Amino acid sequence: MGQDGALKGWPITGWRGSHAERREDVVITEEPLEIQVALLGDGGMEILPVAVTMRTPGHDEELALGFLYTEGLINDLQVIPHGLTLERPSANEVQVLLPPSIRIDRERLTRHFYMASSCGVCGKAAIEAVFVQGYPPLPETEPIVPLALLYDLPRRLRSAQSLFRWTGGLHAAAIFDPQGQLLWLREDVGRHNAVDKVIGAALLESRLPLHNAIMLVSGRAGFEIAQKTLRAGIPILAALGAPSSLTLELAQAVGMTVVGFLQEGGANVYTAPWRISGTQ
Repeated sequence: MGQDGALKGWPITGWRGSHAERREDVVITEEPLEIQVALLGDGGMEILPVAVTMRTPGHDEELALGFLYTEGLINDLQVIPHGLTLERPSANEVQVLLPPSIRIDRERLTRHFYMASSCGVCGKAAIEAVFVQGYPPLPETEPIVPLALLYDLPRRLRSAQSLFRWTGGLHAAAIFDPQGQLLWLREDVGRHNAVDKVIGAALLESRLPLHNAIMLVSGRAGFEIAQKTLRAGIPILAALGAPSSLTLELAQAVGMTVVGFLQEGGANVYTAPWRISGTQ
């Protein structure tokens, strides 16, 4: 059941007041995905496991590619869409075969990624790591988004979330242009996975950096969401939930606009408010 195995039927007892009814509910699928990098060298093919993430099946290749890019493991945007191969050894594995022309930082393959706020890395070190791995500098004069358009983005997000309408159990990440046109949307049980998927989709189309775009996420705007958005060169990050203090410190340092608690008729603009017209 579902798109690419993303949905499953599950028998439940549904209660309405004192009345019970046996029926089938639709739940979101959650399964592990192992991301691997395959390097071709003089000694043949070397397979290196990179990460295991719990995800919703679907767009797995975009997830793998987006993860490798947003974590700074691959950087050459020119040859990525044409010079690599994506293989599926199994349903829960994606293997990214990199040509010799793409350089990869082997040390970063063995380090711990910033997967949660409890990772024990201080804010200063986390922000410094973003600068070390590099990001496309954000434009200083664009884009400018009208406040009325910003207010309407959550509605546009919901109308495009096909899987969420079935389950109510998915995060979404969407990239819009400054006129509010939806460019890409991806859903996943993990908020970071949804962001990696949507950035991976843009990467496969050779569209990065996205200097004239808006990232909208359905949950909160944590630090990892912010650094992934920054790696894609997106200058505006909007969230239906709250940003974290570390997100705002990073945004302040690089000139990224962060919008939180976005809803129809309301929003908090935390940093670089000049990109939102009508806020002055």
